[in-house]
This record gives sequence, C-alpha cells and structure tokens, in this order.
Amino acid sequence: MSSKYPVIAVTGSSGAGTTTVKRAFENIFRREKISAAVVEGDSLHSLDRMAFRAAAAEAGKNGNPSFSHFGPEANHFDKIEEMFKTYGETGMCKRRYYVHSDVEADEHNKHFKLTDLKPGVFTPWEDIEKDTDLLFYEGLHGLVKDEAKGTDAARYVDLGIGVVPVVNLEWIQKIHRDKAERGYSAEATVDTILRRMPDYIKYITPQFSRTHINFQRVATVDTSNPFIARDIPTPDESFVVIRFRDPKGVDFPYMLNMIPNSFMSRANTLVVPGGKMSHSMEIILAPIMHDMIQNKKK
Repeated sequence: MSSKYPVIAVTGSSGAGTTTVKRAFENIFRREKISAAVVEGDSLHSLDRMAFRAAAAEAGKNGNPSFSHFGPEANHFDKIEEMFKTYGETGMCKRRYYVHSDVEADEHNKHFKLTDLKPGVFTPWEDIEKDTDLLFYEGLHGLVKDEAKGTDAARYVDLGIGVVPVVNLEWIQKIHRDKAERGYSAEATVDTILRRMPDYIKYITPQFSRTHINFQRVATVDTSNPFIARDIPTPDESFVVIRFRDPKGVDFPYMLNMIPNSFMSRANTLVVPGGKMSHSMEIILAPIMHDMIQNKKK
C-alpha cells in the first residue's frame, strides 16, 4: 500500500452496478481536480473474445462446463497484482484496453495509429500518463486472491470498494442488461450465470471481505424468482446497505444528517434509500479522497 501513489479498486460482479460507483468517483475527481489513471478490469482478461469462446468450448469437451471470465484461466491475476504494486512504488505502470464496440475500435485505432483493432480484441500495452495522483481500477477482480499461485492484489490496494447487490437483484440486473445491450436471451444469460457459479463463489465473493467499504442494494419488492422478473426494481424500490470494515474515525452523525432517511443498522453499517445511492457515495467518498490527497502531499 502507498500513500504517495495510492491505488483505488472498485470491484463487483458482471451487472452489479460498479459503473454507478465509477461515476461518483469521476464527479469527485473532477470537483477536487484529481488526476486519475483509469484501468478497466476487462483489459486484464487473458483471452480475447474469439480465444475465450474456443477455450470454453475445449474445456466443455474435456469435462469442465464451468470455464468462465471469473476464473484464473481467463484472467491475468498476476498482472493485476503487478500493476498495483508497480504503481504504488513508482507512480507508473503499463495499461491496455479491451475493445467493446465499433466506436471504441475507431477511437483506439486513431490513438495507437492502427487499422486492425476491432470489437473483441485488446489494444497494445502502453505506459499510463505521467504525474497522476492515483490509480483507479474498476472491474471484476480488484481485490482478487489466488492462493494456488500466491497472487494477492488486495495487499496493494489503498481503498477497496465492493458493489454487490443481493444475488437475486444482481441476476435480474444482468439478465436485463445483457438483453438490452447485447441482445442475449434470458435463457442464454441464465446459462452464463450457471457456468460462472463455481468461479463466482471462489474468486468473486471472497473479495467483499477484503474491501474497505461495501455498497449492497437490497430490493423492497419481490425478487424471489429473478428469471421471470419483467423489470429491474427502481432505486426508490430499494435500500442500500453500506458496510465499513473499520468504523473507527467514520463520521456517522455527519452522514446521517446529510443523507435524508438514512439510519444505522449496526455499529459499522449505514442504510440509505436506494434513490440516494449516488449522493451517499459522494458524501462518503469525498472526505476519503481529500485525506488521501493530503497524505500524498505530505
């Protein structure tokens, strides 16, 4: 961990809502004039789209129906750890991007002066920009640990944020997102959820015990069968349970005063209305960012 070159990791499963936290941080970075080197978790996969499909098909033939993007076979866990460690020590590291769409392909082709980048592939590696204030990671494996290989990215993270809706709500969000953005049927997404489950339990869930703060959205409507839900519960149909790993020094009275209708459910747990999630994130995270930058200057 580093006070001079801090590393922030926002981690959560596919469809969990990490983008909401990312936007909150972006607002804080802009307001506080913080220069952040941003790393997308997808860029640390070890297989591009075609290679992953081939590897998954081969794994299925060999009796492994659970090959997934959540596990070590499809990711560079070692490079995540190395990136965090190198940035914490030097303020520099290598970064690349995963190309999601034709629009991104055009942008990256111009940036790298290439013509052959297309959706589903990675860009070349490059140095991040110089003189950044911190490294910001958002993706699946920001606090991942692989005991078999001795990899532990969490030990180099200065602030770890978990985004983890209750599992039924997470599945509803993923089913609807995959249909809207990728054209997948509900049946195809359910197959993906089932295939990923062993790696989800082994590599995704344990990260939320290593985070400093977790944001967990809990629906106040019936989500007992997520596979037939017609829509995603709205923010106003939910609460957000915010757990602080170490409540020492956390100004809970200030937060309760600033976030209407919030309350404490435990000594380290704040509950806020779902519609106040983004507002709450900024209330909670802005002082942490301020202190982090002040410590960096010292």
